[in-house]
Amino acid sequence: MRVSEYYKLGRTQPTLDFVDVDVETDTPVYIDPSTLKNLPDEWSSQCYTMLSTFFHSVVDAITHGDPHRLRELLVRLQEPNETHFGLSKGKSRGRGLGPYLVQRISKNLTVSKAAETGLLEDLEDTALFIEGIGKDIISDVTTNIIRGMLISYTQSMASMYEMELREGINSGLVWNPAVCEWEEGNTRMLVPLGNPLLLVPKVAVRHDLHLTKEDYFRNHLAPTLQDEELDNPGSKLVQTAKNGRKFVTKMDVEMEYGGGKEKMVDLSVTRTQVLRAYKEEKRKKPSHPLDHDELSQATGTKPVNYRKLLKAVLDTPSGAEHATEYHRRVHGVLSAIFYPWLTYPIVEHPLDQTRKRVDITYTNNAKDGFFGWVMRQGHPSSHIFVECKNYHSELGNPELDQLCGRFSPLRGKVGLLLCRSLAEKERFLQRCRDTALSRHEFVLLLDDDDLSTLVDEVVTAHTPVDPNELDEEQERPYPGEFRLLFERFRKLVS
Repeated sequence: MRVSEYYKLGRTQPTLDFVDVDVETDTPVYIDPSTLKNLPDEWSSQCYTMLSTFFHSVVDAITHGDPHRLRELLVRLQEPNETHFGLSKGKSRGRGLGPYLVQRISKNLTVSKAAETGLLEDLEDTALFIEGIGKDIISDVTTNIIRGMLISYTQSMASMYEMELREGINSGLVWNPAVCEWEEGNTRMLVPLGNPLLLVPKVAVRHDLHLTKEDYFRNHLAPTLQDEELDNPGSKLVQTAKNGRKFVTKMDVEMEYGGGKEKMVDLSVTRTQVLRAYKEEKRKKPSHPLDHDELSQATGTKPVNYRKLLKAVLDTPSGAEHATEYHRRVHGVLSAIFYPWLTYPIVEHPLDQTRKRVDITYTNNAKDGFFGWVMRQGHPSSHIFVECKNYHSELGNPELDQLCGRFSPLRGKVGLLLCRSLAEKERFLQRCRDTALSRHEFVLLLDDDDLSTLVDEVVTAHTPVDPNELDEEQERPYPGEFRLLFERFRKLVS
């Protein structure tokens, strides 16, 4: 039974910000710490602060020969069942971060030259150099360290979707990055079927680690070793082609140099520039979030149906008595359309010491597409604000000013104003343009027709096309481009 089913949310995976896991069994996804490092939002940044302070504490304990401190840090790692991630068959029961495995990891860390030589800088580096550590262990360790942030996120989602939080539940050990110590206490938790549940943002999960030993060796160390062998006159790996060209095969290099993770340490200690180049390449090309189809496959849920979500909005009667229903349905379709560029929605978000509220606030995580373009243009848009007006009547200056009143240089100055229809649409669009030119505040109007056009574009962008049927004169939109929003924004500033 999925979270959405257990709590009767009336929501599908594409409209939820978190992974809609089964509350009894595991879902085959993982938390990769390098993903949190590369996401620009505040929540991920705080998570990575926790991860970096914990791991630096571990490395310090190793380099200073302090086994007591190392044990205090590692022995607290538990079997995290709360996220329901991994590959356990049947009832979720953790992936084995028990005392024996923690002891083995501690020993492997202590005896490895990776720590004392400075190769280990981040938690994800252990997957390259420490035996016994793979994606399941790193995901479990990450879950332990960022448990405090996961609790906060879960509480936020529970509040937004009206899921019951139980008081006085033990938090489990939580890492405090300020003092670099483990702490615990009682807090409010989701407790379906009697077991605590931690929700995880779907933008933060992956099928595999971004940094892997296999990728590092095959695509970075091996080419370097091939060059070194070619430069070595006495190399037994050098072969001569019929045309006289000398060459070394990657297969021969793998046979000669391949091996376990300690072998990767030995090869990397004298080739630190290769490791730096590998990590820099990975930093510049972060892994992509799982898309709707991948999440549907992982969770065993139905694929995204943009048109069904749109129809729910269009079928909502206009008027104040249906405002909440309209608001909820707009939230659903926008969350599906704008993922993974806009994430962490907050509904009825209080601003300015709760003096103001905004219908929906999204965090802008985009590095490409329309929302990435807005950021690169220098327009404050770390958050995108949405107001929903289920009116019979026209919109005017009060509605425009209400949304602009939510803007600030730090929060952002870009918002969407959703409404049903406007008899004098061009007049209102001119008001938006005047506001943009005079105050540099950007309101993008979307009525029902615009929302339908936006959904049509999204469906086209995500629909595979037969190359033989492709119209060369009409360039297809790409995911995240949102041409309608781009054109409307362009008209605001032209």
